[in-house]
Amino acid sequence: MSAAFTERDRKVLQAIIMDYIQTAEPVGSWTVSKKYKMELSPATIRNVMADLEEMGFLIQPYTSAGRVPTDRAFRYYVDSILEVRQLNKIDRHRIELGLQDERLDINEMMKRASSLLSLLSKQTGVVLAPRFGSDVFRHIEFINLLEKKILVIIVSQSGGMQNKIIESDEQTSQDELDKYSKYLTEIMGGLSLKEARRRIMEEMKKEKVLFDKLMYRALQLSQKALADEREGNLYIDGQTNIMKSPEFADLEKMRGLLLAFEEKTKIVKLLDKALSAQGIQIFIGAENELSEMQS
Repeated sequence: MSAAFTERDRKVLQAIIMDYIQTAEPVGSWTVSKKYKMELSPATIRNVMADLEEMGFLIQPYTSAGRVPTDRAFRYYVDSILEVRQLNKIDRHRIELGLQDERLDINEMMKRASSLLSLLSKQTGVVLAPRFGSDVFRHIEFINLLEKKILVIIVSQSGGMQNKIIESDEQTSQDELDKYSKYLTEIMGGLSLKEARRRIMEEMKKEKVLFDKLMYRALQLSQKALADEREGNLYIDGQTNIMKSPEFADLEKMRGLLLAFEEKTKIVKLLDKALSAQGIQIFIGAENELSEMQS
C-alpha cells in the first residue's frame, strides 16, 4: 500500500466500488460527487481518481469513460473497508429452522444448506460435503454376493454411508465375513477413514498377522474397501440468481460461468483451495484459478 493513500482516497475508492457493484458500469466523477455526497468537486474527485489509477486501483476502459475498480481495488475493499456484520435474528432463525430436522440424512442436509445459502445471499449457494475419508469410522459390514463379489458397507460416526462392491480372491462364507466385520470394527473404531487405512497397512506389515488367516483376510478385504475414497459431493443451488447481477448481462460471460458450475471437479478444486487455509476465504478476479470465474 502506498504511503500516500489518504482517507479521501479511501472514501472515493469505496464510492466507486459500491457504485460499480450495483451497475457494472464505469463510474464517473460526477456520480461520486453527487450520489455519494462527497462534498468534493468533480474536478477534485477526477484528480483523486487519477491518483488511484496510477496506484493500480482503477482502470479507464476507454477515453472519456469513468473508472472501473481493479482486482487490487476489490482486494483492498475486502481486507480494509468491508465490515462483516452479524446475521440478523430472522436469518439466524431461518437457518436453524431449516437445518434442525433430525429426519434429514447427510445428503438432504447438504442440499438444504446450499438452498439456504443461496436464499440468504441472493447468489449461487455452493456446498461441498465433507470427504468421506476424513470422517470418523464407526462400522464396516461385509455381505456375500455371487461369484466372489462382496458388498462392503462403511458407516461413519456422522451417519454417512459408503457402499462398494469388491471382488475377493477366493470364495468366502457369510460367517467368515461377519467375523471380519467384527474384527475390523474393533481395530478401526474411533479413527478417521484415512487413519484406518494407515492402520490396516501397519497391521498387514506385522509378521504375526501372517499366521492368523482370519486377521489377514479381513485386512486384505478392508484394504480393497478403503482403496479409493469417495470425493465429497457438491451441492449447487440458485444458479439463476447470478442472472440478476448487472455484470452478467453479457451472455457469453454467463454461459462460461454456468458451464463452470456443470464441471463440478473445477468447483471442488476451488473449494479445496479455500479449505486449505484458515477462516473465511474470498477469491477475487485473477486469484481464481478458474478462468470462467475471473470476471
